Amino acid sequence: MFIINNLFSVYTLYFFYGLAFLFLGASIALKDMKASKLKISGNLWLLSLFGFAHGSHEWIALFLLSNTQQYSSNEIYIVKLLSLIIVGLSFLFLLLFGLSLIFSINQHRYIKWVKLCVIILFFLMLTYFFTFKSDYGHSDFLNFVNNFFRKTFGFVGSLSASYGLILYSKEVKKISEHVSRYFFYSGVGFCFYGIFAGLIPSHVKIPLFLIPVEFFRGSCAVLITYFLFKALNIFDIYTRKKLEEQLKNQVQAEKMTSLGLLSAGVAHEINTPLTNASLNMQMLKSQFKTTLNDEKIQKKMDAIDRNIDRASIIAKELLQFSQTQETILFPMDVNQVLNSAIFHLNEKLGTIKVTLQQAEGLPEVELNAAKLEQVFLNVINNSIEAMEGNGKLFIKTKQVSKEVHIVISDNGIGISQEHLLKIFDPFFTTKESSSGTGLGLSICHGIIEQHGGTIALMNNKLGGVDTIIKLPVS
Repeated sequence: MFIINNLFSVYTLYFFYGLAFLFLGASIALKDMKASKLKISGNLWLLSLFGFAHGSHEWIALFLLSNTQQYSSNEIYIVKLLSLIIVGLSFLFLLLFGLSLIFSINQHRYIKWVKLCVIILFFLMLTYFFTFKSDYGHSDFLNFVNNFFRKTFGFVGSLSASYGLILYSKEVKKISEHVSRYFFYSGVGFCFYGIFAGLIPSHVKIPLFLIPVEFFRGSCAVLITYFLFKALNIFDIYTRKKLEEQLKNQVQAEKMTSLGLLSAGVAHEINTPLTNASLNMQMLKSQFKTTLNDEKIQKKMDAIDRNIDRASIIAKELLQFSQTQETILFPMDVNQVLNSAIFHLNEKLGTIKVTLQQAEGLPEVELNAAKLEQVFLNVINNSIEAMEGNGKLFIKTKQVSKEVHIVISDNGIGISQEHLLKIFDPFFTTKESSSGTGLGLSICHGIIEQHGGTIALMNNKLGGVDTIIKLPVS
């Protein structure tokens, strides 16, 4: 214990304590986060300000410990007053960082008002303290205000930052499990820091250890800085994955363009002979009405007709798949388009029980009604076929941030994980070759992309499939 007390003098503790937080502020400030869409990127500047402010406060405290004799009591009071304002602001930045991070994950609207109230409350308290006349001496008054800010904004700010970082660690697990742990450890570090810096006064020795509380505060600061420095690698990992995805999408786009051109050519080439075949069949039927009474011949002719119609549908889908021109969009209500699609499929729904939950007052979305209705028709029709005409269909619309979400769920047979990975590939189908071309969902994917949105399929707890369509608000 004697060795530790000598090794970690108060001066050394304050120096490294301040240095750790200044390094934290600098490492965040120098990180390039402009192109990042990670939730934490919009909140880290508050943590950076906390690091700079809190580190500066600790070095001012070090300055006061080592250079008090050559300054007047009035000058020392001014420096302590400045230090107090800085530490109060640092805890305010930490609390706002925690609340902002929690809000970005949970999207609770009331947190916006909480943030505003926290800022107003902080400056009201600051104003009150510095206009409050009391019998305290200068030193006792500053200590009282310092302890008050630590036990309120300091303790609550540390806990909110801790909770936010632990929540966020679960969010980034899908990007990197390794980095996710560092965010979790940082959150735990802030929890302990809140206890040592918020609840325990300065210059107090912890019982049993007989070590100044500054040692534990500094240790927490070093560990928080280390873990967050390692956690910031998430931006490099995210950028690398984004580049890989862009390259993959570029290759896929080139393949799809070539496939689209080929599809358009094939569709045009087969449309002419199909039209001729269809016309000739009609002529044969009209010219040989008397001889077509034979049941066998009639069946053969009907089969030819069905196959011509089927080939025409395939040609039409190929042409639609190959179209790459821009879609003209107009602001409209998604619910209106969805209701129209359900109305058209009313007869086909049969005994299927439909549960429709449409959010009221949805913001308008820039869309092409005919094309979006085609998407809804295709998706709902797939659900009907998966349930074989008997089941439950759940359709829900809602607003999430700046997007409108449409969720179409069924309790059909579901899709294997292997097939889910290829579900939007052109010509991929799980249906029989006679009943599906494998272009329906691929066309839907293209239409939703033209609307600036996304479409995804996943298996649900009912055994069926959830189709989630996200469209940006106008």
